[in-house]
Amino acid sequence: MTAEGIRLTQYSHGAGCGCKIAPDVLSRILAETDSRASANAFPSLLVGHQSRDDAAAVILDEDRALLSTTDFFMPIVDDPYDFGRIAATNAISDIYAMGGTPQLAVAILGWPIDKLAPEIANQVVQGGRDVCAQLGFPLAGGHSIDAPEPIFGLAVTGTVARAHLKQNDAACANDLLILTKPLGIGIHTTSEKQGKLQAAHRGLATELMCQPNQVGTLLAKLDGVHALTDVTGFGLAGHLLEMCRGANLSATIDPTAIPELPGLDDYIAQGCVPGGTQRNFDALGDGLPTLAPRELAVLCDPQTSGGLLIAVSAGALSDVQKLLVDEALPSAVLGSLVPNENGRSVIQLQTG
Repeated sequence: MTAEGIRLTQYSHGAGCGCKIAPDVLSRILAETDSRASANAFPSLLVGHQSRDDAAAVILDEDRALLSTTDFFMPIVDDPYDFGRIAATNAISDIYAMGGTPQLAVAILGWPIDKLAPEIANQVVQGGRDVCAQLGFPLAGGHSIDAPEPIFGLAVTGTVARAHLKQNDAACANDLLILTKPLGIGIHTTSEKQGKLQAAHRGLATELMCQPNQVGTLLAKLDGVHALTDVTGFGLAGHLLEMCRGANLSATIDPTAIPELPGLDDYIAQGCVPGGTQRNFDALGDGLPTLAPRELAVLCDPQTSGGLLIAVSAGALSDVQKLLVDEALPSAVLGSLVPNENGRSVIQLQTG
């Protein structure tokens, strides 16, 4: 079968970062049963999986750290080249979320060779190769298997000055929160699969997913930027709660200040909500308040190649916002981090 007329999303049971295992289930998978495997046994390890951060980090020398990450998923769009671009951009984002610069990537490819021609896989890989080249580093190899569903992603290696290394658990009380891409990617892509996406909105989600988060490297150099993480399959609520729990804080957010893709009210009313949305909400347990259906659909919407969530001090806010405006990115404050009142991290919504 050639690429003409195919719909890659028909060959997978999930889509993009919506395929991610729910955070509560992931915790059970990653639970350590052998204390010898803990981070304490490896003094050069700066960041491991314990903080659920975006990439691992090890000491490279006195001034630098080596970053390593991997991310892959099943198609979220039908076009093979765009699928490759999105998967690559999403994987590379983990390096930017740590304040780093990517240096090298290798590909991860699973392909149903009995259903889809190798030439289609070539377009997927080419999409990933082009993204890496545009960002200044090579896609230098990889590994492939014959799989029942198409899968693509990257393992990416980067470097960062240790003084600029950012983590998702280093936020401080009274930090302000900013998100650099609008929410609604999962809703838009679901609407498109159901044939309900308005003509005026076609391509918006793809354009957003292919937008790299390079600004993370610049943000990490600004004093007062305490924590960064990229918002992907767990939705804004899931990744924000990870940030809160890591720093033993809670968050208050204003839903009206959150950037959104257009048309979400209409699509939510038509039932264009990904299956992963409810899964995300259920996984967060008592960390969320009671949410109206629209609030749940937006806050828990699985993002693929979403934006960076920034925790920044009030004193550094103007510098951060100027940088984001210069990069033509959203810069509105959507909430703040506050001390825990009872030792439990929660997200509250501003009312009135």
